[in-house]
Amino acid sequence: MNGSNAPLILTAELPPELHVRFTALRTAHFPPERNYLAAHVTLFHAIPPQCEPEVRSYLARLASEMTKIDGRVEGFMSLGGGTAIRLTAPDMLLLRDEIAEHFRGMLTAQDQHRPRLHVTIQNKVTSKEAKALQAELAGTIMPHEFRFPGLALYAYRGGPWEFLRRFAFRGK
Repeated sequence: MNGSNAPLILTAELPPELHVRFTALRTAHFPPERNYLAAHVTLFHAIPPQCEPEVRSYLARLASEMTKIDGRVEGFMSLGGGTAIRLTAPDMLLLRDEIAEHFRGMLTAQDQHRPRLHVTIQNKVTSKEAKALQAELAGTIMPHEFRFPGLALYAYRGGPWEFLRRFAFRGK
């Protein structure tokens, strides 16, 4: 445990080849003064810090029982003032639901709702800039399957996230 009062962020880990590719897109197109992070798929934005010991224990148990989870890159999606890569992964959403149920009563309003799975590559720009990037990149991301290898836990510190622990899916 890190002993801080920083909210916890839980992400679904991308396979290495997608992580590298999507981080390169993020680096190229995210406003540099706001780009503190590599590519990521956020499942929870702010789990209370006092839950950290239980989060670590619970996720370690879950991950040890889980196999890699199927996902699919679908293409680009508009965020209004940004651009993301849209993902689908029904089993990841079911896992997220299970985690949300376990921590029911402790989650923020934002984290009580299922997310639209995505990787943000551009944010906090005008809708005109976002639409221009989507047009420029059209056809460069083709739909394809992949597998999520695990989860990652971070502490939010206002800028860069502090990596706390990886939870690899180890089931059969």
